[in-house]
Amino acid sequence: MAPKVTPKKQVAEDPRHTQALQSYEAGLRALQEHKYEKAKASLQKVLAGPNKSLCDRAHLHILTCDKFLEKPALHFKTPEEHYDYAMSLMNGGDFVTAGEHLDKLLKQQPQSDYVLYGLAALYCLTGHVEESLKTLQEAIQVSPALRFQARNDGDFQNLAEDPRFTELLYPDPGAEEPATEDEPTSTY
Repeated sequence: MAPKVTPKKQVAEDPRHTQALQSYEAGLRALQEHKYEKAKASLQKVLAGPNKSLCDRAHLHILTCDKFLEKPALHFKTPEEHYDYAMSLMNGGDFVTAGEHLDKLLKQQPQSDYVLYGLAALYCLTGHVEESLKTLQEAIQVSPALRFQARNDGDFQNLAEDPRFTELLYPDPGAEEPATEDEPTSTY
């Protein structure tokens, strides 16, 4: 004769424990996906749960999230160093942050040829042709030598076929400013 199997009574689970466990699992998934804000929010819900062991683990994961969410303050010794950082962001494809840094630099040094040049390149790379031409013209007015640099700069390839870009980089030598009344004119 087979032994008689008695069904086990299922203990009613605490809904707070179930909720805490679901939040913990959601927090771990978000943490693995490097979504630290989301992970932290889910894990903080666990702290209100009844399971001390789960709370302790959640707390450790929250500390991990905090570590990743801390953004170190950037300190630049010189404006050139700050510019180099902005250019590295731009070269890495982070155009928004690069633009923020270049705007900050431009406020500090409104007539800085290299900052204007960097902004012109950024505008060109992001498809803002008019702003790029205008800003490049400002940079060249401050430092005419930048016209030679722009001729070979791949960042301006989107403007290569634009006649305004060509005129800016290869000005007509005969189109110099006319002489003013104070300047003697040549009669040769």
